[in-house]
Amino acid sequence: MAGAIASRMSFSSLKRKQPKTFTVRIVTMDAEMEFNCEMKWKGKDLFDLVCRTLGLRETWFFGLQYTIKDTVAWLKMDKKVLDHDVSKEEPVTFHFLAKFYPENAEEELVQEITQHLFFLQVKKQILDEKIYCPPEASVLLASYAVQAKYGDYDPSVHKRGFLAQEELLPKRVINLYQMTPEMWEERITAWYAEHRGRARDEAEMEYLKIAQDLEMYGVNYFAIRNKKGTELLLGVDALGLHIYDPENRLTPKISFPWNEIRNISYSDKEFTIKPLDKKIDVFKFNSSKLRVNKLILQLCIGNHDLFMRRRKADSLEVQQMKAQAREEKARKQMERQRLAREKQMREEAERTRDELERRLLQMKEEATMANEALMRSEETADLLAEKAQITEEEAKLLAQKAAEAEQEMQRIKATAIRTEEEKRLMEQKVLEAEVLALKMAEESERRAKEADQLKQDLQEAREAERRAKQKLLEIATKPTYPPMNPIPAPLPPDIPSFNLIGDSLSFDFKDTDMKRLSMEIEKEKVEYMEKSKHLQEQLNELKTEIEALKLKERETALDILHNENSDRGGSSSKHNTIKKLTLQSAKSRVAFFEEL
Repeated sequence: MAGAIASRMSFSSLKRKQPKTFTVRIVTMDAEMEFNCEMKWKGKDLFDLVCRTLGLRETWFFGLQYTIKDTVAWLKMDKKVLDHDVSKEEPVTFHFLAKFYPENAEEELVQEITQHLFFLQVKKQILDEKIYCPPEASVLLASYAVQAKYGDYDPSVHKRGFLAQEELLPKRVINLYQMTPEMWEERITAWYAEHRGRARDEAEMEYLKIAQDLEMYGVNYFAIRNKKGTELLLGVDALGLHIYDPENRLTPKISFPWNEIRNISYSDKEFTIKPLDKKIDVFKFNSSKLRVNKLILQLCIGNHDLFMRRRKADSLEVQQMKAQAREEKARKQMERQRLAREKQMREEAERTRDELERRLLQMKEEATMANEALMRSEETADLLAEKAQITEEEAKLLAQKAAEAEQEMQRIKATAIRTEEEKRLMEQKVLEAEVLALKMAEESERRAKEADQLKQDLQEAREAERRAKQKLLEIATKPTYPPMNPIPAPLPPDIPSFNLIGDSLSFDFKDTDMKRLSMEIEKEKVEYMEKSKHLQEQLNELKTEIEALKLKERETALDILHNENSDRGGSSSKHNTIKKLTLQSAKSRVAFFEEL
């Protein structure tokens, strides 16, 4: 009895010690996950769990987003999850999204999973028109998205209509032109075919490299008012703070890079920015809600920290990640080269096989034709021989008749004709006999010539028969598969730079390997710069090509602004635009902001 009571008490104590949990749903750009979280968990506990599940190490770009009364908010790392103003109805939903954007995606995004999540998010923002993208650039970006999803273009697989169900272009772009879905697909496919050889991660990175130069990429916009009460837009991004006209989100009026800002704070709805130069007065603005000020401050602190981190030496963790990424890139490059070699050898083997099959079929056809020719020659020879025999017999018969006619003529001449009438009749008969004898002689000569000709034809037929038999014999004795150069084995036993041991691969990268890889990366950069000019020419060609199909009345305000910027020569990069805006002194820019 005492033992039973002790066991029940022990079970009850264990039951009491189990922590209470609640269910959380995490929505990423391409998946949903659910976790059981302890009631006491803080934001960092949940965030770290999600990052571990995804295998994500570049955590500083991301956050968990939720919505409060139509306002976006981010989960705070040092605050309990349930202490946030979130719905208590389970499962509690958060969106795992990029909160901060890199200045240069190619240099800063190390992990493939990081690149993929950014690609999906930026692609969705472009399709949802949260980032303005001109039509010609939309087509180019769509071609890289297709390459990332479908791999290399194959006309036998990717036939007309294979993109019919894909969402690749913003609806604004589709509505702006009198073009059918087939016409858009044709232009996307034309560029898609040029991306052959790019892996998924490479195609996604090319997408980001183009998208990061779009004016609205990575910018968070907030409605503000300056001291004069003028309605403006504040843009917060990786480069700094930017002030926009509410009707123009493409080009800021003034900008303040993060390295010019010393302090940021807010009190209620008033936000205060202190420039680095203490001689310059602070400038202030008001937002619509206190909650918005909290969000602005979070974004400012995070972007400022990343801005300063980029301008320092990489931390040990980042250095290790980049080293691993370089090794992984080298491994993937060698793997792609190996697969390319295997594919090339397989294609060569298939071409050789097709050629041998073609030649075998051709030889079979030649053998059939030669056999048929031989049979025809034998039949012709038999007919000619029979005809020659008949002609010889006819010639002999005619010669015999001619001799008999000659004898009859001699007999008639020897016979005495007593009367004149008999003489005349006899002369007539002699004349007829002479004519008949002459005809017989001519016919005999003709038949003799015909017999000679038939003998000659028979000889030629027999010669043709001999040649046909010889050709058939040659075809029969010819080898079916001509000697070919030995085809290399599809899997080379020794691939430089790594050894195959058991079921695992081990890699040994030497300094020379890394130097060679660095040189290849530098070469790729140079090639990319050279290709940029060609790319811009292609974009301009497409723009000119579809310009005639544009419906001017459907242009949006951003379309018009973009065209005006292009006409003014505003096709420079986003970074150059910001640099031009910061040429004036910070003091004059603050004064300009106050006077807007």
